[in-house]
Amino acid sequence: MCQAKPDPLQSALAAALPYTQPQRMPSTPAPQGSRRRRLWELDGHAFCPVVGVCLPIPLLRRLADRTLGDMTSCSDYEVHCTVVTECKRRTPMAEALQKELERRFGLVVNAAAQLKHSEALAAWWRDAAASADWAGALWATLTHPRCTPELAHRVLGEAHMLQHQVGMATRADLTRLDALAHENAVLTRELAAAQYRSRNQAAEFALRLEQQQSELIRVRAELLRATTELQQQREQLAAQEQAAPGLRERMELTQQNRQQNEQLQHLQRTLLQAQQETERQRRRAEEAEAQTEQLRSRPLAEPASPGCSATPQLCERAVLCVGGRTASVPIYRQVIEHTGARFLHHDGGEEDNASQLDATLAAADLVICQSGCISHNAYWRVKDHCKRTGKQCVFVETPSRAALERALAEVALPAS
Repeated sequence: MCQAKPDPLQSALAAALPYTQPQRMPSTPAPQGSRRRRLWELDGHAFCPVVGVCLPIPLLRRLADRTLGDMTSCSDYEVHCTVVTECKRRTPMAEALQKELERRFGLVVNAAAQLKHSEALAAWWRDAAASADWAGALWATLTHPRCTPELAHRVLGEAHMLQHQVGMATRADLTRLDALAHENAVLTRELAAAQYRSRNQAAEFALRLEQQQSELIRVRAELLRATTELQQQREQLAAQEQAAPGLRERMELTQQNRQQNEQLQHLQRTLLQAQQETERQRRRAEEAEAQTEQLRSRPLAEPASPGCSATPQLCERAVLCVGGRTASVPIYRQVIEHTGARFLHHDGGEEDNASQLDATLAAADLVICQSGCISHNAYWRVKDHCKRTGKQCVFVETPSRAALERALAEVALPAS
């Protein structure tokens, strides 16, 4: 525990007061001998700067606790004053400080030991005081055997001023440290925000990269598959060409044949339309000639009404009759032409060429299919053509005149 010692503490407080310059003493000759001074042999004004400058407070507390007892409840100032008082005589505390100072500044003391004159020691002190670490120089100079009282007085005065400067610098450093701490906190927050954004961007880029890599793998797989299929097709084509020489030429001939067939069908449709038009003109001429003969023979008779008056929606239209018996074809022609329509016929592949059925279907406006007298192939071709083109188709099951007339009576074609 910190023991109450009024007299030593007051004396220590007095010793810790700012250093004042005493009256100038007359110059004394330089001391002789090589023995260095001990801590308790220094001038009374030297204890405060030596203890305060050369030893840190935590070290002083450890030494004080070990030699003087527990001083935990004492402040740093009280510990300092107590240690300064203990140094004025040879006490366990002073001896412990002596050993610690010699240990800490042994190198500096050995360097100063090479100086043999007071002037050299003074010059050495001036150079050391200009540096940042002058605590060791202070201890080595004050305990040097060539340190005169005048030099010790000057060294203590400069140490006193240096302490003031260090204190002011320390306060400035603390202020600057506070500003730097505030700036560091701001920069730390900004850095944390930047790191957060960077992590998010990195995660987003990683996700996009993963997606792009997956897409690249998929495209590569598709390309590999297409390349493999192409290679297989090439191998198959080469095998077919090798197995059947001239296959390529035959395929080209097949393509040309298909094109020529299409052209032939077109020409057949054109020819059929031309034949139908010629037949229509011939019938018109025959009808006109017959009407002229009637007018000549019966000049007072009423002019005959045209054949399409009964069924005007079929007048001048092409009606295709598919199937039926061969003997009934003239009857079909008579019934259809009686309505004013043009008659077209195809037997459904029995005798007529089945390839002409498409051209005949294309030229017709109405299709009448004798479903009972037609092949299956022709039936489906008629049904498919009418479905694709939207052309009207009437299916007649009984191949008779009455059934055909009923079918024509029910037909209603749009006017051309």
